[in-house]
Amino acid sequence: MNVPIQRAGADPRGSWAKTALLALHASGAHRLAPRSLAGVGAILMLHRVREPDGAAFAPNDILEVTPSFLEATILRLLDLGYDFVTLDEAVRRLAEKHFTKPFIVFTLDDGYRDNLTDAAPVFTRHNVPFTVYLTTGLPDGTAELWWIILERIIAGAHEIHVRFAEGEERIVCASVEEKKAAWKNIYWRLRAYPEDAMRGEIRRLAAEQGIDSAALTGEIAMSWDEVRALAANPLASIEAHTADHYALAKLDAPHAHDEIAHGLARHEAELGRRPRHFSYPYGAPDSAGERDFAIARDFGFASATTTRKGLLRPDHASRLMALPRVSLNGHYQDVRIVEVLLSGLPFALARPLGGASID
Repeated sequence: MNVPIQRAGADPRGSWAKTALLALHASGAHRLAPRSLAGVGAILMLHRVREPDGAAFAPNDILEVTPSFLEATILRLLDLGYDFVTLDEAVRRLAEKHFTKPFIVFTLDDGYRDNLTDAAPVFTRHNVPFTVYLTTGLPDGTAELWWIILERIIAGAHEIHVRFAEGEERIVCASVEEKKAAWKNIYWRLRAYPEDAMRGEIRRLAAEQGIDSAALTGEIAMSWDEVRALAANPLASIEAHTADHYALAKLDAPHAHDEIAHGLARHEAELGRRPRHFSYPYGAPDSAGERDFAIARDFGFASATTTRKGLLRPDHASRLMALPRVSLNGHYQDVRIVEVLLSGLPFALARPLGGASID
């Protein structure tokens, strides 16, 4: 597989990390690492699976991999001797300490249409089970893909006036470089706000630019009919990802509870089954914590996955509400990197530096 050209909006630190991971592969160090570092398996995390549109400004490309990369990953993992299993089977193996072969679980977050049109055919072709963690507010029309809406706002504007807590600021975003700088400025500052305030400001900016936020979300996310079509695939499992994709740790306990409960109710109403597994929204390690793990446990989920980086170990049998995952993202589309990550060596090297955790 070729390493993709880094596009506008990519984090330069990702480029250094990519170089380091490829250097580990070239050195063969991952093959000499203690087998214990690899754990017993891994839960892989994806979001979108589609062909790139070639846009020069694409800050959300970290959330996108191509169908060919997904297929290459599956084939390489088969060569390495991994079993592809469901979340139910992964939980069973952890509970029963059944570790004769390392295993992989594929998961996709949010509920993008390309999970049905582009990802499912790849999984089906290779008879690989997969889970889609669905935010029910996306097909319901109550949630918005605000990160994609913000990208569209900046991509189509020469300047925007953002109302931050400190006051309104004029931000020039005419050139690609200015758009990249505008994204870093606006995205991270708004992410620190209460979610409703952040979403309200992005919605206001979208309206100023003539962008219909709801229509854009509907263009990219699955409808309920499409979710049902995906659920009919015997390899697919549709599981829970809250109602409106809030970072639970930023909510008070009753609101966090209601986010999960409402999502479950919508699942049951539309699909006729209650999800057994759950995923906490957002990619920051502090998006969900011990309080939220306890809330998930109270709902009776068989497992709950985080975005904390790491591989599965036998002792995760006692931490089923806080399972780590390994991200397959657009900045690391090289099967050599996947192989190195699954060795566990990068996580072991990062721990003393306060980097990736294996919780």
